[in-house]
Amino acid sequence: MPSKILPGTILPDRVGFESTGAVMNIDHVHFYVEDASRWQKWFTQTFGFQQIATHRTAHSITVELGNSAIRFWVSSPCSQASPIAAYLQRHPAGVADLAFQVASLETVLQRAVEAGATILQPIQYSQSRQQKTAQIRGWGDLQHTLIEPIHASSPANPDRFTSDRTGSEFIGIDHVVLNVEQGDLERAIGWYEAVFGLQRRQNFAIQTERSGLCSQVLCHPGGSVQFPINEPASSTSQIQEFLDWNRGPGIQHLALRTDQILPLIAQLRQRGLAFLSVPMTYYEQLGQRPGFQFSLQEWQAMAQQEVLADWPPDNPQALLLQAFTQPIFDQPTFFFELIERRTYRLEMPYGQNHQPMRTAEGFGEGNFRALFEAIEREQIKRGSLR
Repeated sequence: MPSKILPGTILPDRVGFESTGAVMNIDHVHFYVEDASRWQKWFTQTFGFQQIATHRTAHSITVELGNSAIRFWVSSPCSQASPIAAYLQRHPAGVADLAFQVASLETVLQRAVEAGATILQPIQYSQSRQQKTAQIRGWGDLQHTLIEPIHASSPANPDRFTSDRTGSEFIGIDHVVLNVEQGDLERAIGWYEAVFGLQRRQNFAIQTERSGLCSQVLCHPGGSVQFPINEPASSTSQIQEFLDWNRGPGIQHLALRTDQILPLIAQLRQRGLAFLSVPMTYYEQLGQRPGFQFSLQEWQAMAQQEVLADWPPDNPQALLLQAFTQPIFDQPTFFFELIERRTYRLEMPYGQNHQPMRTAEGFGEGNFRALFEAIEREQIKRGSLR
């Protein structure tokens, strides 16, 4: 076995994901909380998720929830001997494990070992679930469970995230965002490149009068994983506030995708979910942006529900709509994003009748400053920013 390599070491691509045709998608997101029963009720009542299963041990309780495209696990300790209790002594409630579904567990684990990842659980086989699993340590205290289904209808296919959506308010997890300490961004990027073969896409740098951040989006070439990583650019950044409250790096938010964001947010508000406020000046400025194509009714509905909109200057049909909740736990750490990516027809040269459909990409780059300033207003209310 090769000598151990510290996280952050950038290695050559020893096991190519493209060459092996591997697939990598998000299987589930695992929350550690003080009271799993309370949060099971919250997720079912607020998001309309169904309770799938409950698992009890001498030291913990875990509830599985979700719909046809999303799986959340929520665990709480039953004794101080539980690893969950130990985690909650170090960090507030939040995401402790981001689990990936893979096509070849051995291949992924081999790459992780060669990149120096710490193995928390070797490969195990579950007869009841018909799957193989292993677990490695991610960045900071984040864990990554790796899952390979072994039955014929393996859901490691990306179609799992686009099928059976009828009647569902949420159609999948769009992306998950990790916050790291200032100066660690490049090391964290290198670690996820080396361990999982994630590849760089967009990068952003945002600066306001009060604070700033730097962000790099990572994606998997053979799956649906989109994984932006942020670092603070100032001591007053919202990212630094997260790191202070979380007592280290961790998952800041995950984006839930929907096809109908405006009526969904109206429903979520009725169920008691609070969102970040957006000033009316944002919508006045939005109406002046080149490519603005909203009807008066939709524009007013967006302002009422405080939904942000973004599109490329050269392609206003590639429309992205997004909104952000207030932090859901007691501390100002983890929150949800809701995102709708509109589909549009690709313009083809004159004379060609076939117009392929495309889906809006990106992460709302045009909204980053508006989002950042909205979060800063919440920081001012908390007294952490002046």
